[in-house]
Amino acid sequence: MKVKLDKILDHKAIQHKIRRIAYQIYESNVNEEEIILAGIADNGYKFAERLQVTLEEIASFKTILCKVTMNKQDPLGTVKTSLTKEEYAHKSIVLIDDVLNSGTTLIYGVQHFLNVPLKRFKTAVLVNRNHKKYPVKADFKGISLSTSLNESVKVMFRKGNDMAVLE
Repeated sequence: MKVKLDKILDHKAIQHKIRRIAYQIYESNVNEEEIILAGIADNGYKFAERLQVTLEEIASFKTILCKVTMNKQDPLGTVKTSLTKEEYAHKSIVLIDDVLNSGTTLIYGVQHFLNVPLKRFKTAVLVNRNHKKYPVKADFKGISLSTSLNESVKVMFRKGNDMAVLE
């Protein structure tokens, strides 16, 4: 049986969302010298890379990428970052993922970073679904989408052909 895919965002729409979110990140960090873009592997990190490119065009501050990895089926205690705690302490961080579904991945990512004193902490997602089981929200979001529990959102980052689909 073939799964029907409904396109939510095409490449042009995703580029527009990235630019808009980058401006929002810039506006909330305008007085910073540098910020950390912490992308949750894999697609959150790809999204963070795209945001970094746009921020480098528009912002005066330096952006540093941080890859956040975790076992998404058992996230407790499995969160690791490509930067040390000393490298992101007392800095502004934006935790980034592609889709906010139940909030599990984002809440454990947030918990990891809160063990260190930070200057500012925000979250960004490309697609915000409304099925949260944790009290976590996206400060910056590309699109909010109400879906059924049986549907899933998949974001595909492909050079020149990014898209988000509903399965």
